[in-house]
Amino acid sequence: MRVLCVIPVRGGSKGIPRKNIKPIAGKPLVAWTIEQALAAQTALAGEHTVDVLVSTDDAEIAEVARAHGAQVPFMRPTHLAEDTTATEPVVEHAIEFYTAAGQRPDAVMLLQATSPVRLPGTLERAIRQFSVSGSDSMVGVIPMGPFIWTATEPPTAQYEVMARPRRQELTRETFRYRENGSMYITKTELYETLHNRLGGAIELFMLDEVEGVDIDAMIDFTVAEHQLKQTFSTEENEG
Repeated sequence: MRVLCVIPVRGGSKGIPRKNIKPIAGKPLVAWTIEQALAAQTALAGEHTVDVLVSTDDAEIAEVARAHGAQVPFMRPTHLAEDTTATEPVVEHAIEFYTAAGQRPDAVMLLQATSPVRLPGTLERAIRQFSVSGSDSMVGVIPMGPFIWTATEPPTAQYEVMARPRRQELTRETFRYRENGSMYITKTELYETLHNRLGGAIELFMLDEVEGVDIDAMIDFTVAEHQLKQTFSTEENEG
């Protein structure tokens, strides 16, 4: 299976200016995702082909991405880098580029640079799971307890309040799962026909709770940096 790993990184981030190349735990934010994808590329060599692409409209981001080993074979057109641009057209642009170069992917792994906390081995595990699942698309999710409410009038519980389960009784089916945007894998045909990252037979990929950080504000940046330092200092010490 040939997998095109697309990391969309726009220069005009609003909440935290230039956040995608802002240093975090010793390296630019986008570098964490690039290096995780490259680690999967190495781990899967001889089993699957993984191309790691950063799609950006920004020359400085492109330079940082290349320095950390990503492919940046084009600059993203301006009309695909606006505040209102959806992610799917960005991915489709990348698919078209690689197809024209004779490297059409079988599937696309979409990675969000603002979710930098991924445990070692997560991405290759995801690709392997997708390749044997028979699914058309896969979404990374964080397990949550089932005690979810909706703010209707009156409020509605998404579980049976008269038969509240104990935590040790919870099963895969009774848990709820939060999509955090960190990772999606999708057959290329799905983008070409449905123009969506999810569709057809959908597989859930379980992420660890610590992998659920999504950087939207400075407090998220602080949390992610703490998790990265904890995770990778532990890995280095064990090595």
